[in-house]
Amino acid sequence: MDKIAKTENGENDGRPKARWRKPLVLYVATWATTTLVGFALYGGGSWGGAFLFSAPLMIILTAHEFGHYWQTRRYGIPASAPFFIPLPLPPFGTLGALIRMNGRVPSAKALFDVGVSGPLAGLAATLLFLIVGLANSTTVAATAPSEETLVFGEPLLFRWVSLLFFDRSDPTSTLTAHPTAAAAWVGLFLTTLNLAPFGQLDGGHVFYALLRRRAVYFSTAIFLAATAAVFIFERWNWFLPLFLLALFGLEHPPTADDSTPIGPLRTAIGWATLALIAIGFTPNPIEVESGASEPENVVFFRLKDADGDERGEIFAATPNFRDERGERAKTWNDFDEISTKTPC
Repeated sequence: MDKIAKTENGENDGRPKARWRKPLVLYVATWATTTLVGFALYGGGSWGGAFLFSAPLMIILTAHEFGHYWQTRRYGIPASAPFFIPLPLPPFGTLGALIRMNGRVPSAKALFDVGVSGPLAGLAATLLFLIVGLANSTTVAATAPSEETLVFGEPLLFRWVSLLFFDRSDPTSTLTAHPTAAAAWVGLFLTTLNLAPFGQLDGGHVFYALLRRRAVYFSTAIFLAATAAVFIFERWNWFLPLFLLALFGLEHPPTADDSTPIGPLRTAIGWATLALIAIGFTPNPIEVESGASEPENVVFFRLKDADGDERGEIFAATPNFRDERGERAKTWNDFDEISTKTPC
């Protein structure tokens, strides 16, 4: 169990004292794994480029977790320090982070503040790095990759910010993204994924604070609709996450005081935060494609010349994206207004 913090005269102040040794070791390890993945995928084979991916991503994740942690300290909720999860494998180098809370949250208001602070703090950092990353990106002549690549879907927010810097209507050129833009993509994906209104996810905390015990009925309906969509649209990459959600439970435990209203301002912020899913999430985030058959997706990879030698640029090519129906290709640079690509 966590130790209890002491006041200056040696008395307990009622707040738990978090243990930091293991969290710090995991934090350093996560810096290492994200840097390794940055070197392998996004940095063009240079450690400088790798750091331009890992540093923004870790700052985004740190802002997110300490948004939560600060609120647990504020409300005196027994909670651990943030545990970052290193994973020395592509495409992210991490599985994110978590904070363990022991005991019941004192009120719906406290639950709301704990749940919403992490995503909003992470989103603020994500927007900063998305702007910086895209401002340092460039455009090149559109060519199809001749090697196996990771293919990324394009959230609406990513596209909207890119329009501040580039004319995306030219089908003969392609946006070549800086590693910092790739880090912002990862941060945006993880943030919006965690906003799903289920169980103990951040979105589940916010959803319960808004609807209290009625939340489980809506969460169950959304879960069933998402499961049906997996089978109808053959999005098998979401089967395991949905299975894990069902395994851990869709219902959120009650707070110690569910009767206290959270107020109109928090209510508006809560629904607006959940609505971020629509512009920050993509239903088909990552695929692996090989060959040069179709340059129709957002692709981040290390550039190579015709002889297969690494060129060492610190950015990754992003040819374009695919219409969600698969009936026709929409290039990254030639967005068709009649496209039926769904944002979430």
